[in-house]
Amino acid sequence: MKKLFFHLTAVLLLLGVFSFSSLVPQAAASQPTLLEFNTMVGVPRPYTGLANAIRGIPGGGFPWVISFGSGELTASGKLEVKVTGLVLDPNDPAVIAAGLAGKNPIPNFKAIVSCLSKDGSGNPTTANVSSGLFPADSSGNAEIETTLSLPSPCIAPIVFVTSPGGAWFAATGK
Repeated sequence: MKKLFFHLTAVLLLLGVFSFSSLVPQAAASQPTLLEFNTMVGVPRPYTGLANAIRGIPGGGFPWVISFGSGELTASGKLEVKVTGLVLDPNDPAVIAAGLAGKNPIPNFKAIVSCLSKDGSGNPTTANVSSGLFPADSSGNAEIETTLSLPSPCIAPIVFVTSPGGAWFAATGK
């Protein structure tokens, strides 16, 4: 009798675990993905500084390169970004002259999500929403996980990895 009770209890526990695990994907599916990306581009020379800002966001002062960037943005504003090798361009003469080739001199990055949206009167507008700061190492590796308050609608989102002051080093795209 004890053996039967033990086996029955084990089966019920396993069924409970499988039932619970089948609920998890359904909960995740309730938050639609606005953007999922596996590529990012570092800021090239023509986009450094204020002259060719993208949606009001200036490029970093020097050109940057990135080995890999990926992430996801959900409709609820959950943002996850992982960057690897986000460093100053090792081939740029100005970066070489500054002695910063292939380095990340910035200890913290932040993310900015830029959406095309509409204002209270229904006119088109650009909304840029910033995260807090996240640590980055000298090799340009960082992980950003946060939840942002996105505008509604959030059309054509672009995710930027930026300096603490908001100049972009990498953006979604290639």
